[in-house]
Amino acid sequence: MSSTNTRPYESIPSRKVAFIGLGVMGYPMAGHLALAGHQVTVYNRSSAKAAGWCKEFAATPGPASGATPKLAAAGADIVFCCVGNDDDLRSVVLGPDGAFAGMKKGAIFVDHTTASANVARELYAEAQKLGLQFIDAPVSGGQAGAQNGALTVMCGGDTVAFDAVKPAGMAFSKAFTLMGQSGAGQLTKMVNQICIAGLVQGLSEAVAFGQKAGLDVNQVLDVIGKGAAQSWQLDNRGKTMVADKFDFGFAVDWMRKDLGLVLDEAKRNGARLPVTALVDQFYADVQAMGGQRWDTSSLIKRLK
Repeated sequence: MSSTNTRPYESIPSRKVAFIGLGVMGYPMAGHLALAGHQVTVYNRSSAKAAGWCKEFAATPGPASGATPKLAAAGADIVFCCVGNDDDLRSVVLGPDGAFAGMKKGAIFVDHTTASANVARELYAEAQKLGLQFIDAPVSGGQAGAQNGALTVMCGGDTVAFDAVKPAGMAFSKAFTLMGQSGAGQLTKMVNQICIAGLVQGLSEAVAFGQKAGLDVNQVLDVIGKGAAQSWQLDNRGKTMVADKFDFGFAVDWMRKDLGLVLDEAKRNGARLPVTALVDQFYADVQAMGGQRWDTSSLIKRLK
């Protein structure tokens, strides 16, 4: 994405915000905040990535790079974050150089990491002790959704804090929804990943079956995509599966991390997830084939 992006933004008041974590998701998300007119300070473990972001969005008001999460968060009304996992999240939030140490009273931390519901509740409680607010807000839509400013955001936390952050969050979202109390955002993302795991396995078997049957599978997908079998996965991944292309999209390693969170939560709440557990093992097979960074649609590779 570039600073010439022409996505229309609603007219909302400019806020002083920080963004921690400039990976494939965070970099464009922070960019949309800058393009929407917010004053953005960024932090990334790689200072070169932060410097590159500042250079790209130099035309927007006040982009800057903080040397630590604490410095990046200083004075911000809202601190957005998107890192890898629970441990990464704790490392940028807690401790003397963490974001909480630099945030002013009443500021809101919005975590877009796909993490556990437990860490969300833990950090919510810690924020409350410090006079801060915490919203867990995992996203769906992948790298393309982040670049296009069209993510779906599932939030858990207090209504007042949610209402305060939603106008800014809509800079990179098509939907920004409060699902319940702390942890509800992460639990909703788990439901999302359960659905995707089953859909991708079903689509993989369907495409592989059609190929074995000698059908023109692209034509088949066009036809069934107009009926009850239609899904986002069919529309966006069916034909790339036929073409054996997987060097894009949501990586298998990330999906296994997410499904690990799902299965851990299921152990706690007693949910039975036989298909999800099986598909998780199928993804382990894809990893063993060298497909750690392939798109999740690479499940079909096991069937060829």
